[in-house]
Amino acid sequence: MPKTSARLLSLLSLLQARRDWPGQLLAERLEVSPRTVRRDVDRLRELGYPIAAIKGPDGGYRLGAGMELPPLLFDDDQAVALAVALQTAAVTGAGIEEAAVRALSTVRQVMPARLRHRVDALQVTAVDGAGTRPHPQAAPGVLLTLSAAVRAREVLRFDYVPVSPPGTAAAHADPAATAPRRVQPHHLVTRGGRWYLVAWDLDRDDWRTFRVDRITPRTPTGPRFTPRELPGGDVAAFVAGRFQGSDGTGGWPCHGEVILDLPASVVSTYTRDGVVEELGPDRCRLVLGAWSWPGLAASIGRFDADIEVIGPRELRDAFAHLARRYARAAADGPAESTSPPPGR
Repeated sequence: MPKTSARLLSLLSLLQARRDWPGQLLAERLEVSPRTVRRDVDRLRELGYPIAAIKGPDGGYRLGAGMELPPLLFDDDQAVALAVALQTAAVTGAGIEEAAVRALSTVRQVMPARLRHRVDALQVTAVDGAGTRPHPQAAPGVLLTLSAAVRAREVLRFDYVPVSPPGTAAAHADPAATAPRRVQPHHLVTRGGRWYLVAWDLDRDDWRTFRVDRITPRTPTGPRFTPRELPGGDVAAFVAGRFQGSDGTGGWPCHGEVILDLPASVVSTYTRDGVVEELGPDRCRLVLGAWSWPGLAASIGRFDADIEVIGPRELRDAFAHLARRYARAAADGPAESTSPPPGR
């Protein structure tokens, strides 16, 4: 029979592994009597673990949630996964960086040497998208409030600070845009270091995506609602479509097709929203979208390779427009004004 301390750890590990455990099965797994299991359960309760007795023909035990967080038991893989997750928490945009560092220090301190060496060897540097500006942080309390409303399916009221158009002062913002919002919250998502709430706007009778760092919740929440079906049924595709400037179908305002003298494996590595088709060992077809034709041509031009434009004509004109602009930039003479190509 294992020593009492080792047996208690084994018992705790079993209770964490599944919801309900029959007493007799626990006794068999620990190779002790049911009476010993009852005594060990009482010892764990004294240490702060909320273990409930299950009534029934066989009886049993269930590890529940208590008023305070008792010591936890992790296996090796869980401990390493937890350490990696805490190291990457800095780019969640949830404002929990300091807490994550303290939690990682606490976990590392109680790790056995073999695990501590593994974690120390795995130093993760989490970075946001290259070239992006630091994102405003979403307050943890706001995230919890929104998450609770999503889970409870309760109408949410909040104040929202909209993004003012360039050159527009906040004081002259549209009053309707700054009025309290009433929404049916459906999903809380994170993308590119920012948090967003996907909700049905009751006043605008349409789906909306709100930045969480601009939300100030109002209490109490409203009545419960019946969930709606999101267009397309997939929240990831819906959010990606909104960021592409579309109505949720996933298309950009401008999209074109080219052939690049590069392997598809290379192009796909640096293409986030486009479609890459292999045409040969060092040749591929790229279909890509952007907000404007010059922007699309510039995105494609970043690949150091020959380009064959398949279409449309607006993309070909945008390449010619950028070629003239770049030629003037490379010359010694003063820059001349230029008219943008036709189209967007």
